[in-house]
Amino acid sequence: MTDATLELPDGRTLGYVDYGPADGAPVLWCHGGPGSRLEPKMVSAVASTIGQRLIGFDRPGYGLSTPRPGRAIESVVPDQLALMDHLGIGAFYAVGVSTGGAYALATAAIAPERVLGVVACCALTDMRDEAARAAMTGDNGAIADIWNSSTRDEAIEFATEQFGPDGSKMFGPAASGDTEAAGGLAEADQVMFADPAFLANMIETLQPMFAWGVEGYADDRLADGPGWGGFDVTTVTSPVIVLHGKSDTICPVINAHHTASIVPNAMLRLTEKDGHFSIVSHVPEALTDLLKAAA
Repeated sequence: MTDATLELPDGRTLGYVDYGPADGAPVLWCHGGPGSRLEPKMVSAVASTIGQRLIGFDRPGYGLSTPRPGRAIESVVPDQLALMDHLGIGAFYAVGVSTGGAYALATAAIAPERVLGVVACCALTDMRDEAARAAMTGDNGAIADIWNSSTRDEAIEFATEQFGPDGSKMFGPAASGDTEAAGGLAEADQVMFADPAFLANMIETLQPMFAWGVEGYADDRLADGPGWGGFDVTTVTSPVIVLHGKSDTICPVINAHHTASIVPNAMLRLTEKDGHFSIVSHVPEALTDLLKAAA
């Protein structure tokens, strides 16, 4: 594993981690929100054994990456391509988890010659779709508050109230084992949080998630709230697997249905009992299927 930083042309710093064999199939991992470059660690051992090289990076305002106020989804794509150039990687696969799904798809739309395939896992869809937006905001006043913020400072204030300035509020309810207190997480997710090893690993990731406070998260929400107007997913030419758990209570499955309906040739892959966290374990298998299709 390599954990390092890259200086970008505009002077900002980008943090990244490189898991897996150097000769493995390269996979750019776009993390959730909040999240960090360390997110792919949870499946990196399995991925490595089947020849997948997972490369995680911190979006601006997370971990080792300098904040970039006012960023849009598509404006992060050059950072991602710069990282792959730095690693000497031409063509690659992309995984986008939750918030990160948009960043993986944007890369496939903007740089089709680079992206061999995409897995959009438990991913938020284009928020211009009224039904999907309603599903995200109906029981989640926090995300609605941020999307409706008139300024970045206001968005940061709402995000701080939601997570605490250091993210300490993020896993507290889930760690208690109380499904209702944890916001009604899927049973499969509750089982994961009841595992001390999993919970310890998740808590370990809090520091990079909130290294800049809630700036990265607030900027994520300000970027995805208006929808995907800055890039066109109908131009995606690479194969796409839209992977989602039907029991996901954080990002309801309507998001997957909508994404699969607007991305050309997308394959919708749903599991019955998986939630927002447990579904990530299926990513290496989905990548394997993309690799086979490309062979």
